[in-house]
Amino acid sequence: MSTFKNEGFIHIDDLDQHALDAHRPTIGERNRVDYRAVAKDVGRIGEGKKYLIRTHGCQMNEHDTEIMSGMLEEMGYQPTAVLEDADFVLYNTCAVRENAEDKVFGHIGTLKPMKAKNPNLMIGLCGCMAQEEVVRQKIQEKHPHVDIVFGTHNVHMLPELLEQAHHTKETIFEVWDKSDATIENLPKLRKDKIRAWVNIQYGCNKFCTYCIVPFTRGAERSRLPEDILAELRDLAAEGYKEVTLLGQNVNDYGIDLGNVDFGDLLEMAAKVEGLERIRFTTSNPWNFTDKMIDTIAKYDNIPSHIHLPAQSGSSAVLRRMKRGYTREEYLELVNRIKTKIPDVTLTTDIIVGFPGETEEQFQETLSLMEEVRYDGAYMFIYSPRAGTPATRLPDDVTDEAKKDRLKRLNEVQDRISLEINKSLEGKVLRVLVESESKNNPDVLQTRTDSNKIVHVRASKDLIGQFVNVRVTEAKTWTLNGELVSEEVPAV
Repeated sequence: MSTFKNEGFIHIDDLDQHALDAHRPTIGERNRVDYRAVAKDVGRIGEGKKYLIRTHGCQMNEHDTEIMSGMLEEMGYQPTAVLEDADFVLYNTCAVRENAEDKVFGHIGTLKPMKAKNPNLMIGLCGCMAQEEVVRQKIQEKHPHVDIVFGTHNVHMLPELLEQAHHTKETIFEVWDKSDATIENLPKLRKDKIRAWVNIQYGCNKFCTYCIVPFTRGAERSRLPEDILAELRDLAAEGYKEVTLLGQNVNDYGIDLGNVDFGDLLEMAAKVEGLERIRFTTSNPWNFTDKMIDTIAKYDNIPSHIHLPAQSGSSAVLRRMKRGYTREEYLELVNRIKTKIPDVTLTTDIIVGFPGETEEQFQETLSLMEEVRYDGAYMFIYSPRAGTPATRLPDDVTDEAKKDRLKRLNEVQDRISLEINKSLEGKVLRVLVESESKNNPDVLQTRTDSNKIVHVRASKDLIGQFVNVRVTEAKTWTLNGELVSEEVPAV
């Protein structure tokens, strides 16, 4: 028998604004929960076993995977990159675009014969897809070989659910429609000792018409600043050089707390001794404040790189997207940023083919790219998500037009990115040496303050250190360079 937690799952097709408000915890409802106080002790049930987590989606999902890996290793599991060697396979999923969901179902389908040969193989699905009722129904009907399904609000329950799954042949569904809690002191198995993700806020209240995230991640909940700062200090003490503050919309940090905002938190983070780089993502142009701009400009350990999703250059399209700003307001924000941070690097997100987008409106997006001159952009064809308000708009842009517009947009951005990178040839840049290059172990991957990757031939002993490199060759998305000096002093 399948087990459901909270049968009041949100049916987003039927929601009006009053219903949305009902699913948002108020300031008085939020609560802080210590993982160690609520986690069930399941012992070392993974001793001698291996796990594989396949992660799809955003940085929030990547960090959730680090948390779940920490839990699994406390249970005795060891990681493997080989699917056939895994005793537990977990898919941490994304619901932003349909093709991401299709890939996950394809992967799950290939596990069915493996499960038939090895009934002890455990299979799980978590993340944003699990929050969708249609996904859970599909798993029940077509993929009953999946053992556990849980959502974004109860990642901390993985050990308990995995233990339960060993005692039943039925799929366990444990999906909550909302949570008013922030879970602290979660175990984490971070990828390296150089860069770290730090959650500061969960959920989103913006409800852009095309976006499923407010429904899958829930209402905004901010971590207490003292908990965030304690984690940052621990990371600095452990030798981490760079942290990225994570939130669905970091601009809204603290709204539910009432006595602190993101500008305050950013300044407090910048003062943590030992942290040499403090990044953040993602921010919304809607409420990107002068206080935030001033704080970025003030502190050398906050890189002058801002990801500022525009989504479209047309005010008419932005209005249909419910983005909360016009083209003119976006450009005015860009001008304020560039005035106060002259060396700023801007990147963005763009959606093409949104319902009702005309060729003239698309041309406005092209002109926005030319005017702002982004260093990079993530560009996508509009992907309708079931239940979001945008699906009620007539999808009147042909597939051919969507593909053509994406191609033209990519061509413009590729040209601009290469022009900007070419201007860096011969310049000396401060970089953090991150790792070996994925494509060539004899080359090191480094990253500039402006978030550009520079490939350098140098000693692997430099991994984890800041060095100076001279750019010798510019490419569209990366740079090549040569080592100038080692062990650059902290900023």
